[in-house]
Amino acid sequence: MPSMQAKGRAAERGPFRVEHVRSGDPYELSNGHPVHCAPTGGRGSGPQHLGSSVVGWDPAVKEAGVDTGYALDGGTLRAPDVAVGNVPDKPGWVKGVPELAIEYADVGQDEEKLQEKIADLLAAGTKVLWVVRLSGPRRVEVHEPRRRMRVVLPGHLLSAPGVLKNAVRVEALYDRSEAEKTLLTNLLQRQGYEDLEAVLAAGREEGREEGREEGILEGKRGALRRVLDRRGLRLTKTAAAKIASCRSERELDGWLDRALVASTTAEVFKRAGR
Repeated sequence: MPSMQAKGRAAERGPFRVEHVRSGDPYELSNGHPVHCAPTGGRGSGPQHLGSSVVGWDPAVKEAGVDTGYALDGGTLRAPDVAVGNVPDKPGWVKGVPELAIEYADVGQDEEKLQEKIADLLAAGTKVLWVVRLSGPRRVEVHEPRRRMRVVLPGHLLSAPGVLKNAVRVEALYDRSEAEKTLLTNLLQRQGYEDLEAVLAAGREEGREEGREEGILEGKRGALRRVLDRRGLRLTKTAAAKIASCRSERELDGWLDRALVASTTAEVFKRAGR
């Protein structure tokens, strides 16, 4: 809960307005009062990137952003570490609030300022706000309007009904391995597959029509081509020839794994260690 001092300050409107803040300024505003925002340390910036990827690629999400500035009213400007929903592709501050906001808190966190930010966002309409605690025991604090704050520990799931399709493991918001698993599932679901097994099953079904050994290989080739196509990765002549001539299930599986997360076709076929 904000301190009495914080409540008193919030009740007295400060002199600053949203239009006084420029993009890149290290300030947010709360009821006309400037709130200094220091740069994020290394331990916080990595998890923020992971968290934005995990929730941003959820199949139900159309818009997500990092440090997006929201003009809650004329004197309040807030920029959550991660925002889901209401992140339009337009210049300037965004009117309104995100549906889901995520804040990362590490050593040195100003708790009074954090509580003010949480209160501002929830009062303006944010449905749920997660605070990921990176110092002390890892945990996530869940804040929702008119509800008591609750703590969710590693090994448990976080949900945001009406915002995210899939529940998120607490660890996926800061641990790279867990984040990759969640991201992989999200990407596959966005392409019409429930999970990796569904991709392989489609390949096996295709393979049964071609004969057992060659059919399995061709099924995996077909699955690889479909993933490349659905992800918009261009199938070059060189890549097509590699796929067509490959006789190794293991190599095809490796290409398929990389095709699910690669940014370019070249990344799919790079050799390990290069």
